[in-house]
This record gives sequence, structure tokens and C-alpha cells, in this order.
Amino acid sequence: MQPAISNSPVRLAANRWEMLIRPERGGRITSLRLDGAEILDQGIGVDQPTAEGFVEGGAWGWDEMVPNVEPTDSLPDHGEAWRVPWHVMEWPTDMVTMRCSGRLVPWELQRSIVLKADAVLVNYLYENVGPSVQYAYWCAHPLFKFESGMEIDVPDGARLARIAEGTSEKVFLPPGSVDRVRLGWKSGARIEMSWDPALTPYVGVWVCNGDLGGYRQIAIEAATGGNDLPDPSAPPPLLAPGGTFEWWLQIRAL
Repeated sequence: MQPAISNSPVRLAANRWEMLIRPERGGRITSLRLDGAEILDQGIGVDQPTAEGFVEGGAWGWDEMVPNVEPTDSLPDHGEAWRVPWHVMEWPTDMVTMRCSGRLVPWELQRSIVLKADAVLVNYLYENVGPSVQYAYWCAHPLFKFESGMEIDVPDGARLARIAEGTSEKVFLPPGSVDRVRLGWKSGARIEMSWDPALTPYVGVWVCNGDLGGYRQIAIEAATGGNDLPDPSAPPPLLAPGGTFEWWLQIRAL
């Protein structure tokens, strides 16, 4: 039996963390609080999940980008995962397992989130459910709050932290060059986002300081493949029919 699609928010709480997820809204994590302080961008009041473009639909919170970010002739802007409902499979108070399926490309993504004492651990499983080989492309898309002058622990981070008002920029780090990034806000909240570069070697950093209608956000975008889409020149894992690929992501309080 197919697990249910919940039209009610999924709430998790444990230790220093609180999380709110909307399964019917592409599994979007709409809130992540550390010691009561919100660290995800809450947007500019736009929430239109049926919009053609990701920004037009409301670019805020934390989504999963599958099977692409940049649109192609056959794939929509920022992929399919944020557009489809997610099924809740397991939901105790401090963890949740959810799953969604592609419509244009035959894939399934399972995401399990566990709130630990000082960290949020996310485990992923991608499966090729189609009849042909398929690139397992995924990109993390947590849109954290941006503050001018905040800590951004990446090469050229000091410059990115002070980009001009009304502008945005995305940079790509050399593949496999980093396995963690620290972010810090003026409130004193600090986090470290980490991953296994052998599994997700490609990393982009997106910073927006009042651009695109007023968004203020920073995203650390670890990915299984490069160039924001399934590109053979920077390929994600290639899966045979029925093949799977697993990886993880962690956000730790500092």
C-alpha cells in the first residue's frame, strides 16, 4: 500500500532543533530553528507551487533538486521534486522518512531526517525505477537566511558576505575540494553543513542580497553531479534499471 500524502505539516522537535515540513508542497522544509532562532529564509510572501519557475513559485525554505536545477529542453526549472507531493512513510517525534517520485523521469527519492543532540542528519536514497540507464542527479537546496557581513566559510567568503544590495551571485567550488562549510549569523547562531565529497563532490554557493524581488538567502548546494544538471562532462552516478545510490548530509550546531 502506498504511504499517505499528508496535507498537514510534519513537525519534528528534539534537543536544540525544531523543524516543520510540508509533504504536499514538494516535501519542503519550511522552518528549521536552532535554539528557537529561525535559520532558513522565510521568503517574501510568495507561495505558488504550480508556477512554471522556481522563483515565481516562491524561493524559500529547503527543497531537494531532482533531477536537475537548470532547465533543459525536457526538464523544468529546478527539477521535479519540489513540484510533486511527498509520501510520509515513518514519523516519530524526532525523525521522519518521506518519499517522492518523478513524473517526467522515472526516479524515486527517499529522504530520512533525524534530529540528534547537536545535529540534523539527512540520509538519501535515489532509485532508478525506469527501464533505461539514468543519471542520479540531486542537489541540496537549503536556503538559509543571509545577513550582510555574516560568516561564510568558503574561499572568497568574505567578499560573498558583502555583495552589493540588490544583487545575487553563484559560485562553484572545485569538485571534491570541500566537505563542510560553516555559516554564522549576527545573533551568534553558527552551523556547520557537511557531506561526503566522494559521494557528493560538486558544491555551489548561492548568495542573494535583496535580488529577485527582495530575497535575502544563502545556499550551500552539495550535489551528485556538476553544472546544475545531469551533464556527462561532470556526471552524477549512472544507474542501471533498478539501481540505487545513497548519500548523506549533516547540519551541526557550533
